[in-house]
Amino acid sequence: MSGGDLDGVVRTMPDVPDREAGQPALSVRNLVVEFTTPAGVLRAVDGMSYEVSCGETLSVVGESGSGKSVSVLAALGLLHTANLRRVSGEVMLAGVDLLTLPEAELRRRLGRDVAMIFQDAISALNPVQRVGEQIAEGLRVHDRALTANAARERVVELLEMVGVPHPRTRYDQYPHQFSGGMCQRVMIAMAIANRPKVLIADEPTTALDVSVQAQILDVLRLAREETGAGVVLITHDLGVVAETADRVAVTYGGRIVETGDVTSIFTRPRHPYTAALMRSLPRFDSTAERLLPIPGQPPDLTEIPPGCAFAPRCPTARDRSVCLETRPELRADEAGTGASACHFPDEAATRPGTGAGAAEPPAAPAGAAEAVSESAVPVLEIRDAVSRFPVRSGVLARATAWVHAVDGVSLRIPAGETLGLVGESGCGKTTLARLVLRLVDPTGGQILVEGDDVGRAGRAGLRRIRRRAQMVFQDPNGSLNPRLTIGDNVAEPLRLQRLPRAQRREEVRELFSRVGLRPEHADRFPAEFSGGQRQRVAIARALASRPRLLILDEPVSALDVSVQAQVLNLLADLQRESGMAYLFVSHDLSVVRQVADQVAVMYLGKIVESGSVARVYDDPRHPYTRSLLASVPVPDPVGRETRSRVPLGGEVPSPVNPPSGCRFRTRCPIAADRCSEEEPLLRAVAGGHTACHLADEVHDLAAQVSA
Repeated sequence: MSGGDLDGVVRTMPDVPDREAGQPALSVRNLVVEFTTPAGVLRAVDGMSYEVSCGETLSVVGESGSGKSVSVLAALGLLHTANLRRVSGEVMLAGVDLLTLPEAELRRRLGRDVAMIFQDAISALNPVQRVGEQIAEGLRVHDRALTANAARERVVELLEMVGVPHPRTRYDQYPHQFSGGMCQRVMIAMAIANRPKVLIADEPTTALDVSVQAQILDVLRLAREETGAGVVLITHDLGVVAETADRVAVTYGGRIVETGDVTSIFTRPRHPYTAALMRSLPRFDSTAERLLPIPGQPPDLTEIPPGCAFAPRCPTARDRSVCLETRPELRADEAGTGASACHFPDEAATRPGTGAGAAEPPAAPAGAAEAVSESAVPVLEIRDAVSRFPVRSGVLARATAWVHAVDGVSLRIPAGETLGLVGESGCGKTTLARLVLRLVDPTGGQILVEGDDVGRAGRAGLRRIRRRAQMVFQDPNGSLNPRLTIGDNVAEPLRLQRLPRAQRREEVRELFSRVGLRPEHADRFPAEFSGGQRQRVAIARALASRPRLLILDEPVSALDVSVQAQVLNLLADLQRESGMAYLFVSHDLSVVRQVADQVAVMYLGKIVESGSVARVYDDPRHPYTRSLLASVPVPDPVGRETRSRVPLGGEVPSPVNPPSGCRFRTRCPIAADRCSEEEPLLRAVAGGHTACHLADEVHDLAAQVSA
């Protein structure tokens, strides 16, 4: 269902609340949240204050650990950890302080007046209760006079409003029968069922594909119009902020360090931290030779410094005593449209290249060019790779159908280059990456790593191939052994090579130096590090066997923008030094544009378009590629009302029974009769390769639109 279709449904909904825009829906005043830890009292939220008006979207942004989510959970009384020490301040909703309410009254108000949309919708839904019944339960708890039939009809209307197809049928299905994006739509329907005064969305699109993300953002916007609610959007995705927010509150060290309207925050930030966040972001609409991350780490909240918490990482501070000794308070700017907690806001706003990460990119190491061109044989060559999984049923568990995960994919990566592999969840990206290391057995085709056939290799041969091809997984927590120190984690591949202990220690020190870790960190455990540091450990372990190919499966998707920039810069440096080839799997098109030389777009097990980054991003010839690119939120609020952004509608067809002809035709806006009868082959088009019968028509339509 398209955004226009949704809009028509919303306008027919009954009893839209008449709420005066601009009136505070929720006010948080001087909120303090403290936890007891072995290291002392941790003040996670330190006097935070903000408010959101009816019909307004306030976005709360900042790095992990800055207090974004904790402030909201504490305000709603949803923090129940054993080490919670104190929650103080005021949380005003319709003239009532939520922090003073008895638990029963708080639950009643939360279900009726405040609703929350969680990041992981699948975990938030009850897996053994039908989806429709879960939404209806929330309606009937707060309206005892509502009959079962009336509740069912209201739920069907809600599901239709948020874009769930066939809502009457879907009512009786279970969460496991829904995709991640559809589960998030169900969560939004549940949240707006009682037309709350406040909607709180905690990272609602972080784990979603760009196309699903665009759909969910449109649904959230329509939900705000339907309810008249104030929306608090917690996120670290600055593109989402630029597309959806009216005002922004930037958090750091448990405090709000800057607030203002979205345009001012993006075009003229008045706090160095805000400016540094903006520069850390890889841009979808352009590329930089090198990203500018924020060096150092966020402050230890058990030892809050007396001055500005950002001073150790701030270029504006420059060892100024006032920054190190006096804590800056939030002060309004001259126009009265925003406020900044900085002693030198004008200097922070006008400094060219502001940001502690501002530095000249290092020159390529000597010998890097020779490493790139030392061999004409591609590091990785995939020829017509096929991977199918049986669907078993019956008492004898016989294979009754097959999942076509990868269906005839061919790729080639030379030394020193990066191939970005993009596409929606379920398209086969990760399966293809696992085929390279034979973590999944191929059904057909051929995979060559420096000329060696992975599929035919014996145990000893496969071990040798895996030394030359290593993988970095999305979740470093799951890929590192929590019972081993990070030194032992990194040394594990060296131990398997039977290197002497002294040599292993020396190799680990060298690897730590390459990825920006300190030698004294070797005796610490993974739990003692941040997400970005753990990902550096995972990269160091992958480099231990001196690979020629690095497979990176969503390596930065769970990281803050600044930490993400650090990791991406590290990967670029390592590639310049060694001439490694990268297979970079991601659904973040901005990151792929920053890191990749070539791009392959995958849909339902097949490559539908490939070519250089410039060719695919600037002149896409497949409707699927064009739809993905049109769905990306641009981190620039200027002109967002007139910006053309049409999310890709519909659901990805089942890989068990893919459509005949072109697999994208069921969602394609220009599909013709030929598309259902004849499968398009990947052919040379305008300097790249495209599998579309209508590739030239796509280009002509784009030219007409731009004209």
